[in-house]
Amino acid sequence: MTKHISVFKNQAIEALHIKPEGIYVDATLGRGGHSLEIAKQLTTGQLHVFDLDTQAIFESKTTLNEVLDKIVFHHQNYANIQATLNEHNINEVDGILFDLGVSSPQLDNPERGFSYRYDALLDMRMNQQQEFSAYDVVNNYDLKELTRIFKEYGEESFSYKIAQKIVNARPIETTFQLVDVIKSALPAKVLSSKGHPAKRVFQAIRIEVNQELESLKKAIKQSIELLKPGGYCVVITFHSLEDRIVKKAFNEVSKPKKVDKRVPQLEVEIISYEHLTTQVILPTQKELEENPRSQSAKLRILRRKQEI
Repeated sequence: MTKHISVFKNQAIEALHIKPEGIYVDATLGRGGHSLEIAKQLTTGQLHVFDLDTQAIFESKTTLNEVLDKIVFHHQNYANIQATLNEHNINEVDGILFDLGVSSPQLDNPERGFSYRYDALLDMRMNQQQEFSAYDVVNNYDLKELTRIFKEYGEESFSYKIAQKIVNARPIETTFQLVDVIKSALPAKVLSSKGHPAKRVFQAIRIEVNQELESLKKAIKQSIELLKPGGYCVVITFHSLEDRIVKKAFNEVSKPKKVDKRVPQLEVEIISYEHLTTQVILPTQKELEENPRSQSAKLRILRRKQEI
């Protein structure tokens, strides 16, 4: 089993201000690094964990062996977090944690087809029970749709040219075949620059396959509504698209709406949340040295105010 180092582990756990009797959610279980630290602080409390990856759930149970009696597992998309908790008669929680992105074991397992570093069949499904995969995106999307997702989800400057090359090279079945096609669309100066030339396109395809951004928008909105007064929502993101969604959602509930000051306001707007990280938290130098994958990580925290 490949080891996954949880980014911001200490800061994220501290930010939740865990109550021993509280109800908490780890919306992105992975291999259980954050979940273990949360559950160890619970006495009569309970932790609900979510993951789409059945392998992750299976492997996490080894890590979480000593605290399994405090954990409820959900093989479920976190976009359904509210409905799933409601089924367990939970309408509010003390804290929710999101650690977004792909885990190291997913990236480092060639069979999963997430990585441009290993040759494998195009896959990229976080939920292995899902039929739709990277193969379908690469081989069935038209030129316009491919260009759109590379531009929107990968922020790729050569989206159209890459999409054109892909359409002309079909069928494409493996990750290395896709990497070669991507490289053939890029100018020499890009190929010789720092960073892998296929990184942005692979990111875009993965986001599309798993509908990551749409799921995140739904999950963050529901999580904000689920927080008890005094509860915290803590989110770790790994690219600007995720961070933008989280920042926007947190700001929407923590800042007063803009109004025309010339018009008398009949009601005073009550702000029930505090965005505690308007200056986003970034990894320390020590964390960057210990875990290179933390380089793009950002930590944001939202608190629901105590009722007066």
